[in-house]
Amino acid sequence: MKNTMKNIKTEDRLIFALDVPEVKQAKDLVNQLDDSVTFYKIGMEMLMTGQYFQLMDWLIAKDKKVFVDLKFFDVPETVGRTIKRLSQYGATFATIHGNQALMERAAENKGDLKILAVTALTSLDRGDLDDLGFKCDVQDLVISRAKRAFEAGCDGVVSSGLEVPFLREYVDNKLIAVTPGIRPVANDDDQKRVVDVATAFKSGTDYIVVGRPIKNANNPYQAASEIQNIIKTCF
Repeated sequence: MKNTMKNIKTEDRLIFALDVPEVKQAKDLVNQLDDSVTFYKIGMEMLMTGQYFQLMDWLIAKDKKVFVDLKFFDVPETVGRTIKRLSQYGATFATIHGNQALMERAAENKGDLKILAVTALTSLDRGDLDDLGFKCDVQDLVISRAKRAFEAGCDGVVSSGLEVPFLREYVDNKLIAVTPGIRPVANDDDQKRVVDVATAFKSGTDYIVVGRPIKNANNPYQAASEIQNIIKTCF
């Protein structure tokens, strides 16, 4: 499925997960990746450096887009106020994880920030969901959460590429789908529900999040560029 309705720049569809322990290492990677990556996800590990917002400002000053992946989860009023403050920083995406009231309060306060609701983490498999008390299929859970997120006013969801085709079938196509856990080849790390780059886009996703296959490559710039080349063939 070729999704061309949202006017997304092709080069922005690759989001690099800047999951490193120190800001200097993050900046070195960004400089090394240069024009091969325009969009960066920064998460909880970077928050612990105490320089999270300085890094965000630095990225935005370099004309990069920022995905704040902190999966805000608290009482709805607290999340709403948090999103309102975050919307002033210039980030493009932010993740939340919670119930209907939480999603609604986040959406009410987002400003120009786009809110992504987490459906089911790609590190979870059927056994994990059983342990958490979800007795429905992963597919049904993701569709249900995506429908509720859209109804609440969220802009999109974070979803495994395995479930994106069903989102496109059952949820309004205006919903942004961001797919993590992208692997160029089969892997044995902690991401369990994964797809490759071309499959993700052909399935209808809008953005992919890639971390280790780029970060751990002998030449990260080349690895990112190769992924960008694959993306171009999908649109």
